[in-house]
Amino acid sequence: MNQILDGARIVLCLVFLVYASWSDYKSREVSNKVWLIFGPLALLLTGTQILFFASQPFQLVTFYVLSFAITSGLAITIFYVGGFGGADAKALMCIALALPVYPSNLLSHYVGFVSPLFPITIFSNSVLLGALSVFFAIFRNLLWTTKNKESLFEGLKTESVARKILAIISGYKIKLSKLDNSHMFPLEDIETTDDGEKSPKLLVFPNYDERENIIKRLKENKPNGWVWATPGLPLLIFITAGLIIALIIGDIIWLLLGSFLF
Repeated sequence: MNQILDGARIVLCLVFLVYASWSDYKSREVSNKVWLIFGPLALLLTGTQILFFASQPFQLVTFYVLSFAITSGLAITIFYVGGFGGADAKALMCIALALPVYPSNLLSHYVGFVSPLFPITIFSNSVLLGALSVFFAIFRNLLWTTKNKESLFEGLKTESVARKILAIISGYKIKLSKLDNSHMFPLEDIETTDDGEKSPKLLVFPNYDERENIIKRLKENKPNGWVWATPGLPLLIFITAGLIIALIIGDIIWLLLGSFLF
């Protein structure tokens, strides 16, 4: 029965995450109904397995609560600093309810290293997969520079090197007119100085709540110009892939480190 319930929890995660990923890709939005159904079902399955089939239920409950608390704290913190959206945070919290530890009753014990807090392994896998998009952004910027034969940071030369590097690896330049009907977010805003002058500035993180206001300010000051933007990657796709890889292979980062060190 433990194997059946492990399988049910895995299937539950995959079904909801695949649907949420599709919704995120199509509209960059995921209905809260997904998490309102996913979360309670995950808790029900995990609770049933602990209550009726665990040999040490108290110890498991304690560890599962710890896993959920740490994962939730991490997800909420990253959400509030602008690292990812609310749907991504809710997805990790629901995963922590469904799979707080690796489902070893069903799957092989010989999978590579996974964190005792299984959602952390899923998260690290998804971050690594998402980081691969850096190479695409760099390629786009090199292509733009070659084609347009001008500086990527025209009008932004006073920005710090660190901000410029972040812009190059997380976004690229597009025509301002293309921002409206896209899922992209501006990485550039207009700043008003104390003496009333307006000048462009780079954003460290995209401001999702201010997107429309930022675009309006850009249109007023840079009509038909090029602006820095980021595609706002649907991280849920990477979380889903990170889960599948974690179940089959384990923690990618530890696997890579192990291959280099040993």
